[in-house]
Amino acid sequence: MKRVLLPVFVLAFLAAAASTSQAQGIVPTFHHFDRSEDPEKVVTTLEILVMLTVMALAPSILVLTTAFTRIVIVLSFVRRSLGTQDLPPNNIVIGLSLILTFMVMGPTIREIKANAITPYLDSKITQKQAFHEAVEPMRKFMFAQARRKDVKLFLDITKTPVPQQVKNADIPTEILVPAFVISELRRAFIMGFAIFLPFLVIDLVVSTTLISMGMLVLPPVLISLPFKILLFILVDGWHLTVGSLVKSFY
Repeated sequence: MKRVLLPVFVLAFLAAAASTSQAQGIVPTFHHFDRSEDPEKVVTTLEILVMLTVMALAPSILVLTTAFTRIVIVLSFVRRSLGTQDLPPNNIVIGLSLILTFMVMGPTIREIKANAITPYLDSKITQKQAFHEAVEPMRKFMFAQARRKDVKLFLDITKTPVPQQVKNADIPTEILVPAFVISELRRAFIMGFAIFLPFLVIDLVVSTTLISMGMLVLPPVLISLPFKILLFILVDGWHLTVGSLVKSFY
């Protein structure tokens, strides 16, 4: 009996849904999801959607448009050149990189807060104006670090028309961001090479010494690691590395 009644209930539900769709439109709606005729409500919904999208992309924005890229790569080079494997751990490297990033980006963050966030919270400017005021300090920071050669590269790739006398305002943000990223990668690898070189010399000296003594079975890393750590401590390596990193942005 139940098996017979079940198709009847399904058919009755489909018939009710069809009558509802004919009365209200093609897509059936419920009481709490009525179509809105007010444009302001639609705009507010779209603004919330944009805000959620920006929050989801916040980690990528932090990595690509701030000082984080250069800092974390250089610190990773330090760990790799020392040969200490996972010391310091990834959490410490990333945490220190974030702290240094916020310190370097402090003036930019304060400018964004003063020109965009505070006026928007006080309802003095619209969301669109707040977004524009927030992007400008970030563009100023990226222009200070990006090479003109890299900016021109992406202008040529995208065939973006620009005036003969190019100004910063003429460069689109979607061109500036990749140019800034590859400029940061270049500087980070230059600094990493300068850090790697003295430790490479220690590895070569230790390897040559062990070969000359006939100790071919003994891994050179076991002998060179204490010397590399000792050298790093004697020259106050973390002080020099962090100081050079922060000063490279000014």
